[in-house]
Amino acid sequence: MARYHIETYGCTSNRGESREIERRLRDAGHHRTPLEEADVAILNTCTVVEKTERNMLRRAEELEAEVADLYVTGCMALAQGDEFADAGVDAQVMGWDEVPEAVTNGECPTTTPDAEPILDGVVGILPIARGCMSNCSYCITKFATGRIDSPPVEENVRKAEALVHAGAKEIRVTGQDTGVYGWDTGDRKLPELLDRICDIDGEFRVRVGMANPGGVHGIREELADVFARNEKLYDFIHLPVQSGSDEVLETMRRQHRVDKFRDIVETFDERLDHWTLSTDFIVGFPTETDADHQQSMDLLAEVRPEKVNVTRFSKRPGTDAADMKGLGGTLKKERSKAMSELKREVVSEVHREMVGSRREVLVVEQGHGDSVKCRDSAYRQVIVQDASEHGVEPGDFLTVEVTGAQPMYCFGEPVDSLAEREPAPADD
Repeated sequence: MARYHIETYGCTSNRGESREIERRLRDAGHHRTPLEEADVAILNTCTVVEKTERNMLRRAEELEAEVADLYVTGCMALAQGDEFADAGVDAQVMGWDEVPEAVTNGECPTTTPDAEPILDGVVGILPIARGCMSNCSYCITKFATGRIDSPPVEENVRKAEALVHAGAKEIRVTGQDTGVYGWDTGDRKLPELLDRICDIDGEFRVRVGMANPGGVHGIREELADVFARNEKLYDFIHLPVQSGSDEVLETMRRQHRVDKFRDIVETFDERLDHWTLSTDFIVGFPTETDADHQQSMDLLAEVRPEKVNVTRFSKRPGTDAADMKGLGGTLKKERSKAMSELKREVVSEVHREMVGSRREVLVVEQGHGDSVKCRDSAYRQVIVQDASEHGVEPGDFLTVEVTGAQPMYCFGEPVDSLAEREPAPADD
């Protein structure tokens, strides 16, 4: 498991986010250590004044020199994320809620030990199963979770109903690998479960958590049809490909090859007009050659996912990959930097194209200051600022016009607010 060091600067909101990051990392089996013993460092930043910004950049430089991987989040990451790259800091800059997933090194996420649903604000977390059917050579999570153990569809539907009745407006269907739900009982039940959850009375949205391509491939057409007919489902799927090289995927012992990943993407392209593909790449796996890395770069440029997690490989004790002769840290950093730059180009294009459009969104949670985070039908993030002035709060459904874009998210303004400022048409 990863050993992490975390530092938090700024307001109470930042400290709360750091606590949530740590909770998720601990749930995944990772543990906090002093900086000198850590594999990764997390810097939760503040950007209140110019002096603070200089301090954040200096601290990022210091942390980068001490650990293999540095993750930067918080206010400065959101408002001035480019500053770190401009200063030559080799860090992965992201929203706080993306940090736990990035730190897990491509491993399956874990769920709470009792796999019970949780209501967090208006977001309901619904673990549908525990364990997976994979045997990836780099992943230690399987030692903690074991093989897939799927409760009946009816049981998960009852839990989803309870979340909706408790006030959930977004249900996040989670698990180590949602795509293999039901395999232990001899049936592939994810499509049925999603249909049943979407049939629950109420106004809410459903997000499907990570599903490995190996599990999704056999149900790709049925699953895409479920998305197409259910408006409550976010048109979003997280398919971690991990590499664009079949040779690397084989030594990773992944249950898919690149052609299966492409098949899934093509099927969803055929069934859905607008959808979001999220995927992961592990950079610097011990057997990865320059040609393998280029294949990953080519695949990223080809499929152009709207959300990408790029993680440098790090060894997990007790895994088969830990016994392989690793690549040098400098080479891994160079490959990670190249892929992160391409990722930024790809995801920035998506958000720039959204500017000027109108979107139906769900307000999911509070953001920084007087802002809220919203999600459109394809789970793209839209930030509404001055939320209290607009009378907007988590749980609301509203129409926004996208007014600006950052690489990882957009800004929007409620249409009603825009209409109030538009001059009335002149009389004829």
